[in-house]
Amino acid sequence: MSDPRVALLAVRTEVAKVVVGHDAPVTALLTALVVGGHVLFEGVPGTAKTLLVKAVAAALQLDQSRIQFTPDLMPADVTGHEVLTAGGRFEMRRGPVFTNLLLADEINRTPPRTQSALLEAMEERRVTVFGNDLTLPDPFCVVATQNPIEQEGTYPLPEAQLDRFLFKVTIGYPDVQHESEVLRRHRDGLDPHDLRAAGIEPVAGPDDIVAAQEAVAAVAVEDPVIDYVAALARATRELPSVSLGVSPRGGAMLLRAARVAAWLGGSDFTTPDHVKSVSRWVLRHRVSIGPEAALDGTTADGIVDNVLSSVPVPR
Repeated sequence: MSDPRVALLAVRTEVAKVVVGHDAPVTALLTALVVGGHVLFEGVPGTAKTLLVKAVAAALQLDQSRIQFTPDLMPADVTGHEVLTAGGRFEMRRGPVFTNLLLADEINRTPPRTQSALLEAMEERRVTVFGNDLTLPDPFCVVATQNPIEQEGTYPLPEAQLDRFLFKVTIGYPDVQHESEVLRRHRDGLDPHDLRAAGIEPVAGPDDIVAAQEAVAAVAVEDPVIDYVAALARATRELPSVSLGVSPRGGAMLLRAARVAAWLGGSDFTTPDHVKSVSRWVLRHRVSIGPEAALDGTTADGIVDNVLSSVPVPR
């Protein structure tokens, strides 16, 4: 078997053939697959969020399905339902959630009732449909995209669902150089709907993800780093501007993501710098700002940066 680190880094190289300037979001998605977590991408339409997910799935040889979340989408459209066959028997029709990589596109354009259909799948890796307890494939990762909540026709995700996302990654407009490169590729015939013609090749597979998980489990985490992660989580709960801080689950996710960051960087031990490198992605959506602080312009990223600068770093 090939080195799983080399294989996953090769995936990032493949994705760059069609998606320009998105190394960080691709790394976040690869980290989530290793951790067994989920990713929320936020950004305006047209910034290649959907294309990024499809390219990663193709390079990793993962089954991938897509759900376009709309105001009239029902929970059964996600999980599946039973239908009455011509023979008079009920037959289970599995929904698009039964896949390796589920793209929940514009998840905040559907009401909370349908958003909650993903809660069991994201936490338990299974769904219950009409009394049937059905296990999801392994690996299983939800990649949700959402438009900024200021846009019309959006529903804020409930805190319980936000907490089940390992990362929230913001994707903005490309810089001048990257945008010009995107246009040049389209001029030269790039078809984002035909990934194979665009040159995307399978360079890794599910076995590499399993091997990566085993390798990450061997990355050392000393007690001072654990105490540092705990101190960061506690600090978010003690700020007067925060109405809801980071949960213990959020701290555990931060630690797991930091171990993957250490491993991807070629280190066999985790440092506070590895923790810091993923802190914004892990913590920003787990911090709820009080109404008065929000009116004063306080942001979740500002809270995270404040905590990172105020909590002593172990030496």
